[in-house]
Amino acid sequence: MSSRSAQVFKTEDPIILFDGFCGICNRFIDAILRADKKNIFRFATLQGAFAKELSSILSDPPDQQSVVYVDEQGIYHQSEAALRIIRRLGGLWWVFSQGLLIPRQLRDPIYLFISRNRYTWFGRWDHCRIPNKSEQDRFLD
Repeated sequence: MSSRSAQVFKTEDPIILFDGFCGICNRFIDAILRADKKNIFRFATLQGAFAKELSSILSDPPDQQSVVYVDEQGIYHQSEAALRIIRRLGGLWWVFSQGLLIPRQLRDPIYLFISRNRYTWFGRWDHCRIPNKSEQDRFLD
């Protein structure tokens, strides 16, 4: 995360930008929706209008990412994003966030390997996720 990103964009609600075509990304969002009992997260696809608005402050173009996490402290990518989301969920999820103790230089290559192969291993949807009625107020686009 660059300090420029943290200064340029602030948010009250944590936002998760995800690949709306990716099978594992959508399953991750489903798990978060079930676990987030306090409704703290907001969501947007990386293919949507909200991500396009943020494209100037993202480290890579939205279509080259699988998950981006934005909170009151800044913008996070790759393994850092996924682990901070998990930590924010709290409860038993917190245990998995201990992966943050592993140096990024070790975490990110594994994350990128999975990310590059995500469509082959976990499938690609034909269209971006469409939130159901109970989820609509949590999705930004």
